[in-house]
This record gives sequence, C-alpha cells and structure tokens, in this order.
Amino acid sequence: MIFVTAALSAAVWLAQSLPLIDLIVNRGLSIDIFLYLAVLILPRFLDIVLPIGIFIAVLLTFNRLASESELVVMRAAGLGPLALARPVLILAAVAFAILMSFSLYVLPVTSRAFKDLQFEIRNRFVSSLIQEGTFTTVSDKLTFYIRNREANGNVTGLLINDSRDPQRPITILAQRAAFVDTPAGTRIIMLNGNRQQFDPQTRKLSILTFERYTLDLGSLRDAPVVRFRGAEERFFGELMFPTTHDPLIRRSFIMEAHQRLLVPLSVLSFALIPLACLLPGEFSRRGQVKRVLIAVGAAFLFETASLGVNDFAARFGQAIPLMYIVDLAPFAIGMMILMQRGIRLGVRWPGYAVARAG
Repeated sequence: MIFVTAALSAAVWLAQSLPLIDLIVNRGLSIDIFLYLAVLILPRFLDIVLPIGIFIAVLLTFNRLASESELVVMRAAGLGPLALARPVLILAAVAFAILMSFSLYVLPVTSRAFKDLQFEIRNRFVSSLIQEGTFTTVSDKLTFYIRNREANGNVTGLLINDSRDPQRPITILAQRAAFVDTPAGTRIIMLNGNRQQFDPQTRKLSILTFERYTLDLGSLRDAPVVRFRGAEERFFGELMFPTTHDPLIRRSFIMEAHQRLLVPLSVLSFALIPLACLLPGEFSRRGQVKRVLIAVGAAFLFETASLGVNDFAARFGQAIPLMYIVDLAPFAIGMMILMQRGIRLGVRWPGYAVARAG
C-alpha cells in the first residue's frame, strides 16, 4: 500500500507541480518557495490516491496468495474469510484514521497556507507573475501589462489599471519601468509616462505627466485579513455551521463538510471490494483473471456512482444521505458476502471445525 500510494502520489505531484516550476524558470522565484508550495499541495490529492493504493495493494496481494495456492493452505488450516480479511480491515482502519486527520486538520491548514502564500506572491512578487504581451490580473480589479521584458529585468511599455474603486479608476502608462524589491515591499520605478484618473460624476479625465514616478505596490494590494476563505480552507466546525447567509456559499460549505467525512469512509469500501471478489468461490488452477476484472469493474462503478451522487447532492441537498448509502454499500455488501462464505465453510471444510475445537 505504501509503495503504490507513494508511486501514484509522485506521479500526481509531478503533474500538479509543473505550473509551479514556471514560477522559478520564468518568473524568478526562489527554490524554497517552490518546495514549500509543492509540499502544501500534497494533502489535496492524498485523499484520492490512498483509497486507490489500498485497493491495488489488497487486489495484488490476495491474487498472488491465490495463484501460489497459499489461500488453499490457509483455508485447509481452518481460516475463514473473516480471519483472512482481518489484516485488511486493520489496514483500512489505519488508513481511515490517517485520512480523517487529514480531512479535519491537515487539509484546511495546508490549503489556507497555500492560498495565503499564493495571495502574497500575487501582491509582493508582481514582477514574477506578469507575462509579456498579456494582461495579467494580480488581484481583484488590478491589471498589469508589459510589452517587453529585458534581460536585466527592466520592462518597456508598462500599463497598470486599478479599478478597485469604481468611483476613481486609475490608469498608469510608462515607456520604461523597473521592479525593485525593498524591505517594505516591491516598488515600481517608472520613466516617461502619465497617470490618468477619470471622475464619473464630472465626466472629466485628469492626466498627470511625469518623467520619473515611483509606485509602492503595498498601497495597491488588499490586506490578507479581508480575503474570503474558501470551503477547502475551513475547518470542519466552520463548514457544518457556516456564519454566512448566502445560500450558495452555505450549500458549498455543507457539501465540503460531508465530503471530508465520506473520503475516509470510502477506504473501507475500496478495501472490501477485492476481498469480496477474490475470497468467495472455489480455487481454480486457471487463475483468477475474471475475478480480478470483476473487482476492477466494481471499483470503477463504485467511483462513478459516488461522483454522480455527489454531483446530484450538490444541487439537491435532500440527497445528501444517499451519498453515505452509496459510499458504504460496497463495504456492507462485502462483509455480508464474507460472513455467508464463512458460514458455508464451517460445513464444507472439516478442518475448520477441527481447528475451532482445538
């Protein structure tokens, strides 16, 4: 399970980290910031990778036990399906505890830290985010444009549009500019340009022409305390009892809270699906390819049904209990199959009764 989860996590982590690498190669951010951001995104997809890792690990392990006739020996020694499933259930319980801790604490903490740092990068490292020939929005209603970036970091053809205050929109144009990092924050030194401010009430445009103009970006950025935190940044109590009165936001918060509970519970179902497919039935020397394919198909149908029900419940809150039914149905069905198989084994396997008596 650890090997499969680590391999899948590495693949997903690499794909998710590619946009962050661009911040280093083309935007000049430090490697420390990249590594920190890369670590913060790990919990986001661990809740997807870990259940799949358990499913693959259980499927491969019991398929190998069956192909090497070790299951036949253990059954002859008196071990029933529930006894064989005990290590898997323990493993699923450990994974459930890990994912629950991630859902309740690690995920909101890392998501909050990632969003805060991303917000800080957009406000503090503006020069690292602006691309040539494109309009770049670095914060709410604050847009930058540069025509060209020179090798020394200076830019030509700078445009800054600040429309956060609808009553006083400001546009700054400069032929040349340079971004300078200071202890107080980033500043822009602009040469040969003008500052335009439009007054909607008087319908007049004020133009200030300058040869040299310094702009402190700290005066343009919003304070982090007023940034609205999304559902993935909230703790479980904040999601279940939202203080906002917006119905759409309240619904998204409640759905996120139920998802925090359902993801750990799905581990139990993913662990029981291969057991329910491989343990019942008689041993066949031809292998268990059909049972393996049935297990893979059952897991695929389970994941598809779970996604479909979640999407339906997101639109109709009354369907939230259906999410739990679908999520726990494979676990309940798998336990019933193993228990029924164990009862039949007590009759068909004499060694089972002898081992119990001993």
